[in-house]
Amino acid sequence: MKTTEFKELRNLTIAELQQKARETKEELFNLRFALRTGHLSDFSKVRDMRRAYAKIQTVISEKRIAEAKNGAA
Repeated sequence: MKTTEFKELRNLTIAELQQKARETKEELFNLRFALRTGHLSDFSKVRDMRRAYAKIQTVISEKRIAEAKNGAA
């Protein structure tokens, strides 16, 4: 996930971010399954997907903290 994509995540709503997190988690599951069955040749995809999921969760946390401080904004 590039820096521009990270900035784009910050423009999404919490509901959109949660949907994106579910999709990323599902893709991560599929990659791990492919890794275990031997069908995955590029192992870096698992790490990249894990990091993308973490970044999405970070933005969700930032938005929730900002929402708690400023009210339901």
